[in-house]
Amino acid sequence: MQPQPSLSNRQREILGYIEQFVDQHNYPPAIRQIQEDLGISSTSVVVYNLNILEQRGMLRREGKVSRGISISKIEAAFEANANQVPFLGTITAGSPLPDPEDLSSGTTEFIDVPPEVVPGNKLANVYALKVRGYSMVDALIADGDIVLLRYQETAQQGDMVAVRIISDNSVTLKRFYKEGDKVRLQPANVTMDPIYVAANNVRIQGRVVGVMRSM
Repeated sequence: MQPQPSLSNRQREILGYIEQFVDQHNYPPAIRQIQEDLGISSTSVVVYNLNILEQRGMLRREGKVSRGISISKIEAAFEANANQVPFLGTITAGSPLPDPEDLSSGTTEFIDVPPEVVPGNKLANVYALKVRGYSMVDALIADGDIVLLRYQETAQQGDMVAVRIISDNSVTLKRFYKEGDKVRLQPANVTMDPIYVAANNVRIQGRVVGVMRSM
């Protein structure tokens, strides 16, 4: 049996960053966060090195999910909080607010998720935001509700997602429709107009997988 090749400095740096991030936040970093925080030239370089780490059994990745990175410390963190998800602040359903990732801190708050909303074994890579506004009321999401979103950077037509408008550095909750070189961010409220944004000016930050009603 041949000895396992040693890791490069870049791969050790990425693995150490992931472990430290999980220790601080109890959920894995996004690929773009790894790229920006470590000063790596592009997300494709991050993905290349993550693939090598996966091939060598250092971690596991779940398809193209942004935060679908799994190592022993990540798994332990989620097991310790099997029915909890990180609560990252407030998202508006009316007009954009700052990026919810910017609202997190080293002392991330967690909230309990009833199993009838989302089973505990399906909470990996899920986070929570409180809704402000009424643009999604026809989708049964009201002001003050808590939405649960699974981290991902892609969306299908009609998915309800948290979308970052890059030029504004802001985030809004809408239904996503790709229309040529533009994206239509559609409110679920017949009294409100859609938002049209250039496709290269948006970044998907998660898809809604559950709602907890404010009482």
